[in-house]
Amino acid sequence: MNIGDLLNNQGEWLKTTGPNSDIVMSSRIRLARNLSNYPFSHWASKKEQQEVLKAAKQAVGSSKKIKDPLCLDIGKIDSIDRQFLVERHLMSKEHSIDADNKGLCVSEREVVSIMINEEDHLRIQVMKSGFDLRDAWCIIDSIDSELGNALHYAYSLDFGYLTACPTNTGTGMRASVMLHLPSLVMTKQINKVLQAITKLSLTARGLYGEGTEASGNFFQISNQVSLGHREDDIIDNIERIIRQIIDHEQSARDVLLLQDKAVLEDRISRAYGTLKSAHIITSSETIDLLSLVRLGVDLSLIKSVDRALINELFIITQPAHLQKIEKKKLNPNERDVKRAEIIRKNLG
Repeated sequence: MNIGDLLNNQGEWLKTTGPNSDIVMSSRIRLARNLSNYPFSHWASKKEQQEVLKAAKQAVGSSKKIKDPLCLDIGKIDSIDRQFLVERHLMSKEHSIDADNKGLCVSEREVVSIMINEEDHLRIQVMKSGFDLRDAWCIIDSIDSELGNALHYAYSLDFGYLTACPTNTGTGMRASVMLHLPSLVMTKQINKVLQAITKLSLTARGLYGEGTEASGNFFQISNQVSLGHREDDIIDNIERIIRQIIDHEQSARDVLLLQDKAVLEDRISRAYGTLKSAHIITSSETIDLLSLVRLGVDLSLIKSVDRALINELFIITQPAHLQKIEKKKLNPNERDVKRAEIIRKNLG
């Protein structure tokens, strides 16, 4: 497998096969881990970073849990490929910057990805379709145990797993769920929901995680603190709150259908028509219009389109994906033209 193969495959988390996939796009568990005999990545020398990279790639390559992974040296790939991996949610934007001695390993279906020498030596991630944190935890727990035996993690009996950022110390776990909440936005209830989850030790971010704003009515909700909490407790807490948010979104959808169906159908039809006919369209406009079309599919107001296709269009219309498809650099206007062409082809 090479990086080009990813372009021709749909990541498992986009396939809408998981529970509640009309409202929950994906569930993710991420673990932060560090090797006991090396300084944290930001404090390590180049030689130490290289040694960590080599040891981690060897451990992943020998794994029985991750079959035939794609392992990349991030510093050896170009900027478009780096952005491409960020757009696919396989690594963070921060990992693409100052990329020397950084690595990434990706499993065949993109369920597992492991960043090497990001803020921590290892950032192990598992992503599943729909609301499926438990299965994601089962997968990542077995991988973590296997890699820990080979790499010898930094661990304290008093504090748990030691991490570069104190908020990750303890379990080192970040559990997050990507929610599509257009009806809560339309009914102006979203701010109340976001304020409530903040009081419950959760945080909301945008489509691409930390430092990004919500776009396309997508909200990534995750735990804020790991120290002092067991993994099962973290998952139980976020599951309980996410179920409530799902119920609120479903209720808001029912209200819109009951009270403003004509207005809702008009907005969705206009969005669908624009996407099917536009010859130039920006990334931000695409995300907003696809969000409306996705809602239309969920409510059976649009029956000719598959939700998995809409999910894929969110990703393949991003700038680096367009350039990978064309196999060359494109300026912003060229990207807007190519984006519209791809959307018309898929929705026409």
